Amino acid sequence: MATKRIYYDNAFLREFSAEVFSIEPVASEGANATGPERWRVKLDRTAFYPSSGGQPHDVGRLGDANVVEVIDEEDEVIHIVDARLESGGVTGRIDWERRFDHMQQHSGQHLLSAVFQQKYSLATVSFHLGASVCTIDLQGREPRWETMEGAASAANAIVYEDRAVNVKYGTAEELAAFGVRKNVERAGVLRAIEIEGVELQPCGGTHVQRSGQIGMVMVRGVSRVRQDWRVEFACGGRAERLARGDFAALKAVAQRLGCSLLEAAATAERVVAERDTHFKASRASTEKLAEVEARAAVEDVEMGVDGVRVVQQVFEGGAPEYVQSFAREVAKSEKTVALVVRRECGHIFFSQHPAAGKDMNALLAEVFKRIDGKGGGSRDSARGRLAEPERAREFLTLAVGALRPGQ
Repeated sequence: MATKRIYYDNAFLREFSAEVFSIEPVASEGANATGPERWRVKLDRTAFYPSSGGQPHDVGRLGDANVVEVIDEEDEVIHIVDARLESGGVTGRIDWERRFDHMQQHSGQHLLSAVFQQKYSLATVSFHLGASVCTIDLQGREPRWETMEGAASAANAIVYEDRAVNVKYGTAEELAAFGVRKNVERAGVLRAIEIEGVELQPCGGTHVQRSGQIGMVMVRGVSRVRQDWRVEFACGGRAERLARGDFAALKAVAQRLGCSLLEAAATAERVVAERDTHFKASRASTEKLAEVEARAAVEDVEMGVDGVRVVQQVFEGGAPEYVQSFAREVAKSEKTVALVVRRECGHIFFSQHPAAGKDMNALLAEVFKRIDGKGGGSRDSARGRLAEPERAREFLTLAVGALRPGQ
């Protein structure tokens, strides 16, 4: 029995009556599934929208049961509920806040897609209505930010004009004659959404009645996704909430920087430039200090009977960048090996001068057989991390023993 879809012609209906003509338990997955009971309910008519075309399903109530999912199965709409219903009459109530939000986003998408197509020859190939933001994927040349702003401005101008949003029916040929944005190849009578003077597109979703109900259209970003361009946007109440959040974040940044809102971007750019300068200077100082102290460490260690000098050290409190630089500088001395661990985090750095003739990667793997950790590298350089950093000194003792067996 085909379900009459009330939302096709009246998306603003929040409560409706219907007849329950089928209810059956949802089969649990797995032999020992212990999840909550769910029931599949079929009605003779419904105002609940099923997930389809990039738009999520409605939720709400059927009698005393919560509607947790709505599924489109060919000509039937399946309602998944959390309590068993009895056959006969039932009242359905739509979660209106969620429904109206979806209507604003979906109608806004139609409007935005029409503007991108007409003004910039960028065709929409997919739409996703997410929990916080929405996206459309555009096909064509890269849309620069000026294009994004131009599309949002043109869409909002139509919002302010409060144009009618109509539902039209016709075959694919009839709709094509009216000038649909994107032709479809489906037989029979199709439902289409028209935004007066700008958009006509086959669609089964729920929509507002006038463009003014979309509220503000906010374009938030664009990124490359495979061969297309993904535009992130929000409309209506979502756009308002995002704008408030953006303002609060900008205000907090400005207060932290000690400047006005209008000065925040320029001040942040200056602070970042200063930070980069200080970072470069600090890195240069760190590398110079590591070079000096590595040279001193090498001089303090005598060559072994194997003709190799081994510098081993557990660092307490040294920055990771310094510890790594120290190991690297030690290994610049001929026939010298550096075995270094930073105790706070268990970071391990093994390096050797190629003339030392050892294998740092093999050495690291050998010691990890005794003390748990992960890492790897090459013959001349390997790094890793101890599972138990407090065993750093024991780890180095084992490493030296493995490097010089029998000595």
